[in-house]
Amino acid sequence: MFIDTVKINVKAGNGGNGMMSFHTEKYVPNGGPDGGDGGNGGNVIFQVDPGMTTLQNFRFKRKFLAEDGEKGGRRKLNGKAGSDLVISVPAGTLVKIAETNEVLADLTEENQQVVIARGGRGGKGNVHFANSVRQAPRFARAGEAGDAYYLQLELKLLADVGLLGFPNVGKSTLLSVISAARPKIADYHFTTIEPNLGVVAVGDFSFVVADIPGLIAGAHEGQGLGLQFLRHIERTRLLIHVIDASGSEGRDPIDDFTQINHELAAYDMNLSERPQIIALNKTDLAEPDQLARLHAHFASLDLAVYEICAPIAEGTTELIQAVAARVRELPRPLSFQPIRETAHYRYEEKELFQVVRDDRVFHVEGEWVINLVESTNFEDHESAQYFQRLIRRKGIVDALEAAGIEEGDQVIMHDLAFDYIR
Repeated sequence: MFIDTVKINVKAGNGGNGMMSFHTEKYVPNGGPDGGDGGNGGNVIFQVDPGMTTLQNFRFKRKFLAEDGEKGGRRKLNGKAGSDLVISVPAGTLVKIAETNEVLADLTEENQQVVIARGGRGGKGNVHFANSVRQAPRFARAGEAGDAYYLQLELKLLADVGLLGFPNVGKSTLLSVISAARPKIADYHFTTIEPNLGVVAVGDFSFVVADIPGLIAGAHEGQGLGLQFLRHIERTRLLIHVIDASGSEGRDPIDDFTQINHELAAYDMNLSERPQIIALNKTDLAEPDQLARLHAHFASLDLAVYEICAPIAEGTTELIQAVAARVRELPRPLSFQPIRETAHYRYEEKELFQVVRDDRVFHVEGEWVINLVESTNFEDHESAQYFQRLIRRKGIVDALEAAGIEEGDQVIMHDLAFDYIR
């Protein structure tokens, strides 16, 4: 089964909590704090596997979790970092956030790797919070949560040339003649129900051709199989537009050409501007005046035209030589801009908190807030004082006052609730 789009959940590992401990050893009184740091959580990494051709591996497994970091230990021992999770995908995979369609990565190179979800940083042990005044800190930092995303993966084939045309015009037959591909061929519509790839060699130069299931009117709206597979010609450099020159299906070949290009433009205007070469197929069934009319029409559009009879490979050599010459000249179109680079993951660039007012209740929200509350030992005087100093230093108190808080109003930070007192 050819699967080219899936939705999955990925979660990077959480950072391990820092350790709160004190050095204990015989004959060594007041050894001081020695709690180690927690390990960083593992990243979720996507890597191109040249042996994969579809997203079949994601058909039944949709949740991927990287390993959490271990908590810190005594004697200043740091916790072990969580192992990264490497997810293999085929070349041509586009990674997007499912809810927003924001592109995170466009994986096109062999063995290319991209970190999609960053693991959380490990928390600091209490050894870091000792100073001349606070010599025995009874608190440590909690580890930070790893990134979590609901992703959509889309496979867009990496082909140099795409075969276009209505169903049953001979695209699959042409692919079988010019390459070693062996697509299913039969004399009825939609014989091809999934894209087929073939490698075509001309001398010492080779290129990849994709046979896309036949398009019909309304393909960009989901009619036939068009919408499902139009994405697979987005990366092509050149299109071979295969046309039934004889009109054996009862359609006008020029109308076919016009309709197909209309569907391309409706799906993506860039596709309608992609260079095309016309392959007039079934010329053995066409009348001379039919061929003359088609040549005149495409000459007026400044398009190169080649007459072929695919089943007996007549005219295919000239066609492929012309295609090879054009492919050499054309750059691969850059349809997508890869990723939000590492700046997206810089912790210092994240907004520390948000204040949301609900009547006389003020919610202070954010990952940093959650980490702060979970890191504070409110039963310890020094830890509680450190919490109070930190919310003033980071601007939470100023933000609450700017939001209109008054004495006696309630403040909720994660699972901590208290009344505001000036």
